[in-house]
Amino acid sequence: MNILLTGASGFLGRHISKALQDAGHLVKAVSRRDGFDFKQMTTKEAWLPHLKEIDVVINCVGIIVETANQTFTTLHYQAPLALFHACLESNDITVVQISALGANDNAFTPYQLSKKAADDALRSLPLKWFVLRPSLVYGRGGKSMEMFQRLASLPVLPLIDGGNQKIQPVHINDLTEAVLACLTSSKSKRTLDIVGAHSVLLKEWLQLMRAARGKTPAVIIPIPYKLSLTIAIFGKYIFPLMHPDNLRMLNKGSYADVNLMAEFIGHLPLDIKTGWGKI
Repeated sequence: MNILLTGASGFLGRHISKALQDAGHLVKAVSRRDGFDFKQMTTKEAWLPHLKEIDVVINCVGIIVETANQTFTTLHYQAPLALFHACLESNDITVVQISALGANDNAFTPYQLSKKAADDALRSLPLKWFVLRPSLVYGRGGKSMEMFQRLASLPVLPLIDGGNQKIQPVHINDLTEAVLACLTSSKSKRTLDIVGAHSVLLKEWLQLMRAARGKTPAVIIPIPYKLSLTIAIFGKYIFPLMHPDNLRMLNKGSYADVNLMAEFIGHLPLDIKTGWGKI
């Protein structure tokens, strides 16, 4: 198949692109590295020339923190919406939208809401579509993975409410397998939560990272949630990922029923211990 892949130079995009090419597909990469500026692609006319002979569009553009030049509204909603409408005027194109776990009716941050807006727009169109909502994706080369690894390396872990938030990280290999399954599925118009086999507490995950490096368990210092938010208001200027909204999402947890995903890819995704061994 001829596949247009947006966000091809990012963590998800690089792994998805490799999986597609290994499966024999031809990938047309769309990213800043490839000379594309999403801010300039908010009309369907901007996309139409790039959709000639394209069979599948995979949109995995995403940012976790806004900047002056990159906003959730533009990158998560306006440009994808224009792309989806351009697909309507092109051939029989299947669209795979990489969204985010939490981009549902309970969404409460601008990040989640912008993803949900694009998902809802795609679901309203007469296209063959899939909306994949991954949890925290881990694997080699991921920025969030690097952040958690740095945190786990500390001998003392200052964690919101002691790190008792439930998360369900998914290995990048399972996400790419779900993407490939979309290309052969006989049933489209599906929304799937993409999660690991089992949920764990944040503190357990960090201790597992330490154990994998031969480190003894770290001492955990619980930080009250409200204090963490206050620190984040100022800390985000030094470390952008430490944004209050990101802490709010983390504190709410990130987990879902794995059964639909397991049915879709034909097996349970990796559990956290097995997955960690593949990094």
